[in-house]
This record gives sequence, C-alpha cells and structure tokens, in this order.
Amino acid sequence: MRKGKDFMQQRSKPKYMSMLIAALLLAGMVACSKSKAKPLVPLALESGTKPQAVALTEQGTQAYQGKHFEEAKTYFSQAVTAAPQSGPAHYNYALALYALGDTEQARQHFLEAANLSPGDKVIWDSPALHQFGNPESPKTVKEHPTTTGRPTFGGGPR
Repeated sequence: MRKGKDFMQQRSKPKYMSMLIAALLLAGMVACSKSKAKPLVPLALESGTKPQAVALTEQGTQAYQGKHFEEAKTYFSQAVTAAPQSGPAHYNYALALYALGDTEQARQHFLEAANLSPGDKVIWDSPALHQFGNPESPKTVKEHPTTTGRPTFGGGPR
C-alpha cells in the first residue's frame, strides 16, 4: 500500500509544478504586455508657425533634452509669446514647468494646449495631462484617507 501512495505523491508533484510554472509564465506575460509610460518629450510646432517661434522651440527642446529645464522654460515661454495660439508651444512650456516642479502653472498650460489642439492625440493622451484629469471637471478637495467625512461617536477631533 505504501508503494502506491508514494507513486501518487510523486506523480502529483510534476503536475503541481507544471501548473505553478504556467501561472508564473502567464503573470510574466501580462506584466510585460502592459505598455510602459512614454517619456515626455517636447513637440514640434505646427507648420505655418512663425519661424522665430520654431527656432525658440528647437532651442528649448535641446535644453530640455539636456535636462537644462530652467533654460528650456525660458525658450518655451518665448515661443508661447511668439505663437500664443499654438497648442504644442503651450505643451512644451508646461513640460518645462512640470520638470521644475511648478505643477499648478504647468496644469494651466497643459489644459491650454489641449484646448488649442482638440485633435492632437499626443497632447490629449499624454501622461502629463492625464495626471490633471478632465479639464471640464472642477477640482475636488480630497479628504484625509482615514476619515469618512461624517462625524462618528468617538471619531476623534472635529
């Protein structure tokens, strides 16, 4: 009887291991199939934009790619002044502001870029813009994660 039991245990181990390996492979495939966030890169301006704005954008792009964000901010700001109706100009300026940590001003220019470029998938689908949500939705104040928003008996300070 002992021999039959050992045989059954040995036979179930490979099956268990096969199932475990298959599950791990599946999990690995799912993890690898998710797209990685694309790096934020400045955009070229639309054709027909003033040559001065295009030149400033090229200089700002070089500075941005060299991680000289303050310099990039200056060039992109001048490009926005030269081409105020350009969505990519506002987007590029917002990227530099965002890199410098000025998220509120960056948010305003990301939204302006989206409003000026309604069909531009790069601007509308950018991770930088997604972070700020729908432009039409009002800002909401987030509550502390440990509170429910309503008083409870012994619920702490009010």
